[in-house]
Amino acid sequence: MGERLVDVYRAFSEGEAYIIKGKLEESGIRCVLRFNASPSVYVLTVDGMGEVRVSVLESNAEEARRIIAEVPQSNDGEDAPEG
Repeated sequence: MGERLVDVYRAFSEGEAYIIKGKLEESGIRCVLRFNASPSVYVLTVDGMGEVRVSVLESNAEEARRIIAEVPQSNDGEDAPEG
């Protein structure tokens, strides 16, 4: 059985999730974005709907969180790393 995916970040916009994904992949960490609902259906986030989770392999989680912590936050700390 393969290694499990763990969530390392919750984004409340698709754009922000893609920025985090780009930073991780720039550093050689593959990741996937997992949507609670289609962003085209739920433009706004209400009670977790529209939320995007950034997930990496468990063995990369610590390094991914370190990289994410270095990314400037632009929305008053609403979005936070998981874990």
